[in-house]
Amino acid sequence: GHNGNQIRCYNCRGVGHFARDCTVRPRRRDAAYLQTQLLIAQKEEARIQL
Repeated sequence: GHNGNQIRCYNCRGVGHFARDCTVRPRRRDAAYLQTQLLIAQKEEARIQL
């Protein structure tokens, strides 16, 4: 079923908010920053699952 706690933002890959509510502004030149945010999100996600 649909789990409202697992909504995912496709803008910053964050969990818990929609892209329209995302405070992270996508920047074309900031690929490294976006990669870092993605890694942080994955680590937090793994921590929650554990």
